[in-house]
Amino acid sequence: MKFSILVAHFNNAVYFKDCYESIMQQTYTDWEVIIVDDCSEKQEKDALKELIRNDDRFFLYENETNKGVGYTKNKCIKLATGDVCGFLDPDDALTPDALEKSIKAYSDRDIIGTYSRFYICDERLTIQKLFPHSGRIKNGSKYFFNINFEIAHFFTFKRDQFINWNTIDETLSSSVDQDLYLKLYERGKLVFINRGLYLYRNHSQGVSQNKDKKERLYKNWHKVLYNTLMRRGIKILYKKDIQQISRLPDFIFKKQNTFLTRFFRKIIRTADNFYRKV
Repeated sequence: MKFSILVAHFNNAVYFKDCYESIMQQTYTDWEVIIVDDCSEKQEKDALKELIRNDDRFFLYENETNKGVGYTKNKCIKLATGDVCGFLDPDDALTPDALEKSIKAYSDRDIIGTYSRFYICDERLTIQKLFPHSGRIKNGSKYFFNINFEIAHFFTFKRDQFINWNTIDETLSSSVDQDLYLKLYERGKLVFINRGLYLYRNHSQGVSQNKDKKERLYKNWHKVLYNTLMRRGIKILYKKDIQQISRLPDFIFKKQNTFLTRFFRKIIRTADNFYRKV
């Protein structure tokens, strides 16, 4: 199976070197890298081109104008030629076995995607801790909304299962990955890999770290959840008309994080970690 690593790039060349080196260290070798640059500054694009210019497995495409992350990630998927795709942010990195572990998880034909645990790192990409909320989910539930972010990096998916049925909402400026996860969740079986395969870099320039953009991020997350409810034909959620719910993330989080639900999730996560060690 050929793997397409998808990179939506915008003015991140200073961090992309670490991302590039992590790709070059992969134990699985049948891969390509599709980079779509969303109208970065010239010096940023020049630095990117210089780094990848001697490797024909890297393909760089450029948007003529700044289109935003939703449009750019959709374009990455359309340009990919691999059987399996996975997004890698240009300021993040992969563990050396990330592609190998992901490809091996496609053991059954009905599996259309995988997701793993990820490491939270500092600005120098030094590992601080494992993200605590990643975990095995129940497939096929009409009321799964990934509200606790059990599905996260490193997320991979069969390209044909997405491109033939849906696209990422191109109006989104954030929560794009959540839109992708929930749409693919509705298409088939997702498998959890109980290992850290992705290094997420915390830094001051990251979208999720910018306080001025947090409200916009919330509004996009609300929109993703609302559109998910519409696709699934859910008009009443926990006995309330969804048109009357102004802040869906808060509402769903409260309903799905009672004492009992948190208790059962902890049992499942503890069991997963135990079987991983034996």
